[in-house]
Amino acid sequence: MTRRGIVSAGNMLVDHVHHIAHWPQPGWLVEIEHSQRGTGGAPLNVLLTLARMETGLPLAAIGLIGCDADGDYIMQMLAQHRVDGRWVQRSEGAMTSMSQVMTEPGGQRTFFHAPGANRLLDLDAFDGLHSEHKIFHLGYLLLLDSLDRPDEAYGTRSARLLAQMQQRGYRTSLDLVSRQGDPRYRPLVLPALRWLDYLVINELEAGEFTGLALRSANGALQQHLMAQAAQQLLQAGVRRRVVIHCPEGAYGLENGGDALWQPSWSLSEGEIVGSVGAGDAFCAGVLYASHEDWPLVETLQLAHACARFNLLCANAIDGARPLSELQAYIRRQPPAG
Repeated sequence: MTRRGIVSAGNMLVDHVHHIAHWPQPGWLVEIEHSQRGTGGAPLNVLLTLARMETGLPLAAIGLIGCDADGDYIMQMLAQHRVDGRWVQRSEGAMTSMSQVMTEPGGQRTFFHAPGANRLLDLDAFDGLHSEHKIFHLGYLLLLDSLDRPDEAYGTRSARLLAQMQQRGYRTSLDLVSRQGDPRYRPLVLPALRWLDYLVINELEAGEFTGLALRSANGALQQHLMAQAAQQLLQAGVRRRVVIHCPEGAYGLENGGDALWQPSWSLSEGEIVGSVGAGDAFCAGVLYASHEDWPLVETLQLAHACARFNLLCANAIDGARPLSELQAYIRRQPPAG
C-alpha cells in the first residue's frame, strides 16, 4: 500500500480574535477595534493551511467538539476546505473549546482559553482510524487532559496513542503548547519521543524540555544552544527529524546527521497583522516537505514561507498561500548568509 496524505488530531477550537490598541492597566477599559472568528488548534490550523496550499494531499481531522455554534463552524470549515471530518466526534455534555485572543499592534497576543471538549478526547476516539494517510500529527500535549494522563506501559496515554499509530503504519509527528515553567514538560513529553518520526516545536518549548536557556536574560537568542537542544531531543528517541523554530529562524537536525540553521524571511513590525497560528503554519510546511521527502534546507525554507504569510493576517489560516506561490516567493529571495 502506498500511503499518501496527512491526518491531524488533538485540540480543536475556535479563536475569537480581537484587535486592541494596547493592553490596559488593571481596572481600565480599552476598546476592541475589530473582531473576527477563526478556527484554532494544531489539527485545524495545520490541515486548513495545507488545504489552502492546494497540494492535493488527502487530509483528515480527528477531535472532539461540542454540539454548539462553534462546533458547527468547525465542521463547516472542514467541509469547505475538503478535509475529511468523519472522525470528528461531537459531545452533548461539553462545549467546543474556544480562545479569546487579544492582539496588539505588532502581533503580540494574549490568550484566554476554555479547554471544553478537548479535555475529554481519549484513546477510544482513534479506534476506528485505519486510513491510508502517511503522516499522523498530534497537538498539543499539555492541553489534552485525558491523553496527558499516566499509562502504566507507555508512560502516558499520548505515548500509547503514538505507538499505536506507528504500529498501524503511520509516520508520527507531535507539537506542544508553550507553557513557561510547567513542571510537566519532561514527564509528559519524554515518553512520547520514542514513538515520533518528526518533532516540530519552538525555542521556548525546547528550552522547557531540555533545560537549556535558548534565550538569554535580555531575550536574545542563544543560537549556539539550538543544536544542543535538537541533539538532546533526537537522542531521546525522535526517529527522523527535529525542528526548533523561533522568530529569527529555525534549526533542523536529521537522524542521518544533516543539520542546518535557516534564517527566517524578514518582515517589518508594520507588516505584521497577527501571529495566531504562525507556529502551526510553520509546522504545516515541515509536514508537507517531510511527506514529500524534501531535503532539510528546502523543508525549512517552505516552513518559513508558510509562517511569513501567516503573519500578514489576523487569524490562523487567511494568510495561507498555494504551494506554487510559496515556491515562487522562495525563488525570489537572496541566498542566506
